[in-house]
Amino acid sequence: MSLGPEIQENVELGALNSLHVAAVARFYVEVGSTDELVNALVWADSHGHEVLILGGGSNLVFAGDFPGLVVRVAILGRHWEQIEERGATLVLGAGENWHEAVIYAARAGYRGIENLALIPGTAGAAPVQNIGAYGVELCDTLQSVSALDRTTGERVTLGADECRFAYRDSLFKQTPGRYVITEIRLRLSRTRPLVLGYRDLEEYLGPVDADRLEPMAVAEAVMAIRRRKLPDPDILPNAGSFFKNPVVDTARFEALKARYPDIAAYPQAVGVKLAAAWLIDQSGWKGYRNARVGVHNRQALVLINHSGGTGRDILALAETIRGSVQERFGVILEMEPGIVGALA
Repeated sequence: MSLGPEIQENVELGALNSLHVAAVARFYVEVGSTDELVNALVWADSHGHEVLILGGGSNLVFAGDFPGLVVRVAILGRHWEQIEERGATLVLGAGENWHEAVIYAARAGYRGIENLALIPGTAGAAPVQNIGAYGVELCDTLQSVSALDRTTGERVTLGADECRFAYRDSLFKQTPGRYVITEIRLRLSRTRPLVLGYRDLEEYLGPVDADRLEPMAVAEAVMAIRRRKLPDPDILPNAGSFFKNPVVDTARFEALKARYPDIAAYPQAVGVKLAAAWLIDQSGWKGYRNARVGVHNRQALVLINHSGGTGRDILALAETIRGSVQERFGVILEMEPGIVGALA
């Protein structure tokens, strides 16, 4: 069977994850089409190898080497479909750089994903996490996902309602390994209201006529805010927000607010979302660092790998932080990144 790109052995993965954690893939291949993806998966199955699908490597922690086949999805391509006066559908190959796609759409005058500028990773990884920032989530615009169903071998198209989107969650996260996303479709608009209610955006933009604001101006504001708060992974290795914002019931929130009147929180349809960064900061972790890893001094949600730490170093720090927050506030933080490799 011709695989196309050659399968490599014993490939270093440090440059392929944003934490720059050292790890080795027993086998590795980069695929640029769905056919190449199918062939790679058939090869892995026929040899009894576990498979890890890799996009931009921005939401993973390698706790050790990977003994199977790492498949880096590099399916490129972007074009517009269903172009109408008020909107259009942007089609993105799974390997497209997410941030570049956001800028491409915003410059074309299309609204819907400008608040998601500068989020690292690929288009194919975006639905898995249901990425979100500054009051917007991917599910707000996602129309459908094309994927390979590994349980049947079929190529399927899943509508947004089939993707089971929730806060930093989706069908793809709930059924790990079943679907490999190859393409996504986003329904964008020329007329939908811009989402400007997030406090940082309001403060940055100041008094502004929202009706006259262009999506690119919002994307530029988001980029400026993110650069001010978040480290560039290429300069200071990190995986972005390491913890989800926990949601508690109203009674629990009221009890916390009675003890901590300035607690940062956001009402939800059900319950109240707490700011994990505030909880971590108040527990004394913001700016902490040991010999290898630490917590960013401007954003407590971001764990940094400043001196060649291992995945185990990162995860040990994360667990200590979780225990500290739980002890002080009675709230359990959930990690956002996936963990790859054995911890033992």
